Parts: sequence; C-alpha cells; structure tokens
Amino acid sequence: MKPRTGILRMPDKEMKTLGLVINPIAGMGGKVGLKGTDGEEILERAHSLGASPESPSRAAEAIKAFHSVSGKMRIITAPGEMGERVVRESGETPEVLAMEVTEPSTSHHTMEAAALMKDQGVDLLLFAGGDGTARDILGQVHDQVTCLGIPTGVKMHSAVFAVNPSRAGELAAQHLRGEVRSTRMAEVMDIDEAALRDGHVAARLFGYMTIPFRTGHVQGLKAGSLEDERYVQQALAAGIVEEMEKDVSYIVGPGTTTAEVMKLLQLDFSLVGVDLVRNGELLGRDLGERELLDLLGKGPSGIIVTPVGGQGYLFGRGNQPISAEVIRKVGKERIIIAATPAKLSSFHGEPLRVDSRDGDTDRWLAGYYKVVSGFRDRSIYRVVAA
Repeated sequence: MKPRTGILRMPDKEMKTLGLVINPIAGMGGKVGLKGTDGEEILERAHSLGASPESPSRAAEAIKAFHSVSGKMRIITAPGEMGERVVRESGETPEVLAMEVTEPSTSHHTMEAAALMKDQGVDLLLFAGGDGTARDILGQVHDQVTCLGIPTGVKMHSAVFAVNPSRAGELAAQHLRGEVRSTRMAEVMDIDEAALRDGHVAARLFGYMTIPFRTGHVQGLKAGSLEDERYVQQALAAGIVEEMEKDVSYIVGPGTTTAEVMKLLQLDFSLVGVDLVRNGELLGRDLGERELLDLLGKGPSGIIVTPVGGQGYLFGRGNQPISAEVIRKVGKERIIIAATPAKLSSFHGEPLRVDSRDGDTDRWLAGYYKVVSGFRDRSIYRVVAA
C-alpha cells in the first residue's frame, strides 16, 4: 500500500473527533483453541487450523451503533483493514492516517496509529482488539487520550472494554455528544500467552487508561479465585460429578472452578482450555471448535462452565471454542453453570452475560438458570445477551 501524505485537513473545532483503530487479527485464535494470536508463528498456526478474522465484523457492529446516535462527527482511522474499510462500508468517508500498513498488520502498526491519533487530538480513541491491543494503545497515549475498547480478542481481562460491540458504539457516540460525561481510570491487564498455553496464568497490571463510563456499558476487571475458596470449589465439583449422566459427553470449560471437576474425575485437563469427557474418560484436551463438533457426534452432550469472576461472562471470554454452533448442538437445557457464592457476589447483583459472536444465539440463551454454588446447593441467576 502506498504511503499517504499530508494528513487530512484542518479540524473543525466545533466538531468532535472519533479515532478508530482495528487489530484485524484479534480473536482469531479463540475458536481454534490457541488462546490468542500474538506472534507470526501463532498467527500462521491459526490460519492453518482454519481460523478467520472476526475483529472487522465486530468493529462494524460498533460503528453501526455509533452512527445510529452520533450525528455529525469527524472520524480519523488507520488505513485498510485497520479501520478504513469498515468505516467506508458503513457509508461514511473517514480521514485516513498518513501511514503505511503491511498485511497482516502488527502491534507496531497499532502503536503508530495510536501515536498519530494522539498528535491529531482525537476526542475519543475507539479500538478493536483484546488485552494485547489495549497494551499497545496504552503505551502510546498513556492517560492523555480517552479510549474505549471494542471486545474482539481472546483475552479481555482488562476493564477498558465495553460489554459488547454495540454498546461500545453507543457509549462512544454518547460521550462525544456530551450525554455521558463520566470517565474513570480503568486497568489494562495482560497475560503471557506462552505461559497460558502451558496452563499457567500469569497476569499483571500494565497501567490505567481513561475511559468513558456508563453503568451496563463497560465490563469489569476479571477477578481471580481466592485460595481459601478451594474447598467450596471441591464441594461444588462433587455435586456436579454426582449428577453427570452416563453416556453423555460433557464439555468442560476453563477455570479453577471447573478444574476441580476434572481433578475429582482424576483426568488430565487444560486449566485455560476446553476439554471433553464421557463416562469418566477424557475424550479430548484443549480442543478447538471443530474438534468439539467432531467429537460430540450424535449422542447427548452437556456443557460445564463457570462465569468469569468480576465480569459475569459465561461464553465469549476465554472459552471461544464453545461457539454458538457448539452451544446450539448441546442445547441450553444441558448447560451446567458452576460458581461459588463468593464469585456470584463479585457480580454485585448484575446478570450473567453471553457474547458468543452470534446475536440470535445470545438472545436464545437469555433466561433464568440454576447455578451450582455448592454440594447440592443451587442459586437462580438471570442470563442476558451482552
């Protein structure tokens, strides 16, 4: 792509400016069980496993919602797949940064775009990606630009993301129109993907980003399980194992809560991946979406999943192999939700959420579910589309 010269035009001081940066490969590794797409080797592997980009379509959802309430706005974006194409396909003509982008784009392109947008004085920087993208943006803008994340990655532990793409677009427009004036400093967290693939979660705080805030529009920081909760998790796991049916294939999602089920069954497991068991035997470990669908076959199946602590997501955060197609195949009546009382309290009365990347499936899943919260203990919790 030829470099663009001469940015844009002199800004209209009366017109608010939205900056948009898309990480086109964010989230590609999710459904195929790769935990992310950091690095060329992992990206190549994702392609070889049949992964396809999801970030541009998720960003398009956000831009559609943004246009529905924004009115006249100036949009600055990065070239090509990093934003320009999505904005043009929405019917708008963006101003495009004077930078050259190779395909596939890299974190260096994300950082360059963020730095240029900071220089341009954008009023809000809307970015599509995961925790790695948030880190790249933070390193360039620090606390000098208000930002908001469109959740498109595999890992979204940070508190800088909207609950879904549509809410990201709505909140961005409301902030620029002055209807939402509240902002807060939100944590940017990330983990070592290499350690994650080996089953070790090593998350740390990288800094704070200023985001617009409206209750119900922004997700919380992922909360981990406390060590002294382990005995509660073990009791909960015993209750689940007691009720597991013969000849039913159970998909076991990631997390320390569901890990206790696998330990009780004395099976190898992937702490941060998706496993499959039947009749006390391991059918597959750390599986991707296609592997799950192939192994499920035609017999009955179930899903054992725990919501993300502090955020409340059942699907769509770290367990993308359990896709909308997989969920439909299993059926919502065979979803087993496991969460300790302490984890449930971390949601502060908010409902549990699903963000499967398929709106129809998310709405179909909505309703009230029993949550296993101890040995033969149940709570009733509401589940909503994110």
